[in-house]
Amino acid sequence: MRLIRMLLVAVLGLGALQVQADDKVAISRLTEMLNNAQTITGRFSQLTLDGSGTQLQETSGELSLKRPGLFRWHTDAPMEQLLVSNGEKVWLYDPDLEQVTIQALDQRLTHTPALLLSGDVSKISENFDITHKEGGDVVDFILKPKAKDTLFDTLRLSFRNGVINDMQLIDSVGQRTNILFLGIKMNQAIDTAQFNFKVPEGADVIQE
Repeated sequence: MRLIRMLLVAVLGLGALQVQADDKVAISRLTEMLNNAQTITGRFSQLTLDGSGTQLQETSGELSLKRPGLFRWHTDAPMEQLLVSNGEKVWLYDPDLEQVTIQALDQRLTHTPALLLSGDVSKISENFDITHKEGGDVVDFILKPKAKDTLFDTLRLSFRNGVINDMQLIDSVGQRTNILFLGIKMNQAIDTAQFNFKVPEGADVIQE
């Protein structure tokens, strides 16, 4: 549950990168790049490592995002899970447990990293201190939450040629969640029906 909430591969071969210290520039660049993608579809590969670098879990799956606040994150078997939000509610479905957890969507970006890709980008500077690096066709953004009660201490978003390439989250004990995005397509028409979830017959429901 905690892993899929965090969601959302270190950057390879970037060489020397120039660090841009001006937060206003970083905020402007990140806002521009996120706003360029009103919808996102593709696949992901997710790897979780503990503080010593030992692999804890590796998964893959499909994602679909539509601004503002709609997302669908489906992790493949054998650890299948489905995370869906209609912008107000979030459903987490575990087919193996036949269990659905339903909760209100936490609009704080620091609590729901998926909202960085699908939510209100105007709130980014309210939630994070941001710096960025540029080198060739790659732009890295480093986001540090301003609040203390967050799921992660540091989040890195990396874009290649203007398209989201990967994301890394590091928590307070050094656990890293690396997400590599594959075959990403932006601004294609998406059926919004997929962002509503119908509880399967017989599934246990937990309301949070």
